[in-house]
Amino acid sequence: MVTIYDIAAQANVSAMTVSRVINNTGKISDKTRSKVKKVMDELGYVPNQMARSLVLQQTRILFLLITDIMNPFYTTLARGAEDAARKNGYRLLFGNSDESVEKEGEYINTILTTRVDGALLAPAGDPSHPHLEQLRKHGVPFVLLDREVPGIACDIVLGDSRDGARRLVEYLVEQGHRHIALVNGSASISSARLRLAGFQEAMKLSDLTFDERYVHETSFGPELDMDAMAQWVASMDPLPTAIMAGNNVLAVMIIKLLRARGLRIPEDISIVCFDDFGLYSEMDPFITVAAQQAYQFGYLGMQLLIDRIGERETPEKTVWKKVVLPPELIVRRSVKRLDE
Repeated sequence: MVTIYDIAAQANVSAMTVSRVINNTGKISDKTRSKVKKVMDELGYVPNQMARSLVLQQTRILFLLITDIMNPFYTTLARGAEDAARKNGYRLLFGNSDESVEKEGEYINTILTTRVDGALLAPAGDPSHPHLEQLRKHGVPFVLLDREVPGIACDIVLGDSRDGARRLVEYLVEQGHRHIALVNGSASISSARLRLAGFQEAMKLSDLTFDERYVHETSFGPELDMDAMAQWVASMDPLPTAIMAGNNVLAVMIIKLLRARGLRIPEDISIVCFDDFGLYSEMDPFITVAAQQAYQFGYLGMQLLIDRIGERETPEKTVWKKVVLPPELIVRRSVKRLDE
């Protein structure tokens, strides 16, 4: 194994000079730096990252924890996060909680044991509070994405879930719909609560009756109960003319159930949802959506995290940053206009 002493001997410099080149510290002439790097390349030297992190108190590694790797919103978000990390000289580790608080806890332990410099997280929900407090207790900087957790003060990037849901309902009303249902995520998730609030607000402003029988709560991700959703659809009498889905995964599942019953979209029932479908929407745009700026979620969240890592403020002086990104209403062909 090549050591810094081998490099120092061949470059005719001190081991301390080699160390400073590797860690980019101290004052060294460009000529000497180039000479040392050339010898490192010739000898095929690979820095000992663990030793380097102990010296610098940094690993230059960050962690991204999302809730559903299959959801195009999160895959696009991850792309933005990685781009921002690499631009700033960081590498990115990755975890997927599947909307599970238990699985999230396992990844929190991984974050702590790998000594990453910081973490960017989409929490599973309100029960994530102890996990986030654990990170704070151990001095790991973190930024939240998409979801707030009561009692946790930190930097955060959110979408305007309330406004997006309200606009989806308003669009349905403009198209003549008066009987609208909602399938949504768990009430333990802040974004789901806000989407329900936006739905209720738009119904009230449109003088429409809010009936809890036409609202179904399930999981936003892979743990959703399809049997319970099917029973809910079967129980609605009369069937609504339109359904709003709290995210794109729920939209796909509800469409699958409706088609299994022989219902056509939008001829028999209209569908709208929160979140777009990434690259899939470019192939055959179909569902009307409130599209979030997924890439910006990841990119801005990562930039906030890196900025926070670079600061040396005391907790008493910390001013937390909250970025709220507005969604875009994209009208497609999943909504039928009803006669007045």
